[in-house]
Amino acid sequence: MGKTFTLGEAQTMLRVLEALLRKAQAAGLRAGTLEAEMQQLSYRIFLLGGMRVDVTAAAKRRAERDKAAQEATDTLGEIEAIGVQVQDLEEGLLDFPCVMDGKTVMLCWKLGEDAITHWHEQEDGSGRKPLDAGFGKPERERLN
Repeated sequence: MGKTFTLGEAQTMLRVLEALLRKAQAAGLRAGTLEAEMQQLSYRIFLLGGMRVDVTAAAKRRAERDKAAQEATDTLGEIEAIGVQVQDLEEGLLDFPCVMDGKTVMLCWKLGEDAITHWHEQEDGSGRKPLDAGFGKPERERLN
């Protein structure tokens, strides 16, 4: 089993992870914009049956796209190296593995939320359930 977090540990890391997530989103958006620009140029060349292209400028844009894509990949790698799973970059959805009652569940947080307020079974990524007051307490304490 990989790294697991308590609710407190996960909450403490939110600001750092939020910054990394925003950095990855910005780099991914930049890479996507540059890719669309390059595809549009290729399409114009195709439609016109050829045209003069500033090869130096096109190569520079391609390098910018590659750099932005690598920055997004590297930043996502930083998040995953911490032990947190990126479920949806665009929405900013992160999962923190957490052990509850001897099994691993996922604490989930979405960009824009102030705190971690939901969790889900490891296999059920779409079924976010609200945390209750007993979450993370030993089973015997929740039953009393």
